Amino acid sequence: MERPEPEAVRAFAARIGGDPQMVRFGHLISTAEGIAGITRAHRLGRDAVKRANPEAKAGWTLAIPDVQSVEGGAELAATLRDKGVEDFLRASRDDDFVGVQTYTREVVGPEVRVPLPQGTPTFQTGWEVYPAALGNAVRLAARVAEVPVLVTENGIATADDVQRIEYTAGALRGLRDCLKDGVDVLGYLHWSLLDNFEWHSGYAMTFGLIAVDRTTFARTPKPSLAWLGAVARGNGAAL
Repeated sequence: MERPEPEAVRAFAARIGGDPQMVRFGHLISTAEGIAGITRAHRLGRDAVKRANPEAKAGWTLAIPDVQSVEGGAELAATLRDKGVEDFLRASRDDDFVGVQTYTREVVGPEVRVPLPQGTPTFQTGWEVYPAALGNAVRLAARVAEVPVLVTENGIATADDVQRIEYTAGALRGLRDCLKDGVDVLGYLHWSLLDNFEWHSGYAMTFGLIAVDRTTFARTPKPSLAWLGAVARGNGAAL
């Protein structure tokens, strides 16, 4: 994965009020040196957990976009998957599980990411609403890591709770298909229970199943909370 151009780094840093050097640092993980360092740190942590409790289940969780391509983009897509995702999945083969965080897909052409067509439904973050990304990412993780998969994050930032239900239902149907095909899925954790502070976006992004009034701190369950609870109690029958 290529580092952003300096102009892009400065623009992003200006938007979040941060240091361009720190923005650039965040992209070093896709270099060979960065991948090796992060992998070593993970293994040291995993080994420390096992020394403290040999029965503990240890793994890590990875942000895995569903990388797809249009005509001429297959080579770039393969490179993005290999260096951005699969290197870390291969490092998971000695773990007890691998966690998967997936929200959307990334579509690439011969050289660059393909912009979303006008009118494409999006998250509040600007990501494409693409529920099938979860099942695709779980299949990739299971195939490459060769260990059980735990979905540690999946959800949608939206003010429209009907859209939240529709997106989550689609993602869970894809996950159910993985189970039917024999993929070892340990569980599903929705992001998130409460509307949260979201990185550089603050409280503007509403991922939660429960709304939070930031003045009074009152918590108001959304219809999606009851819906997801019913899905869980019925073991997916409501899907």
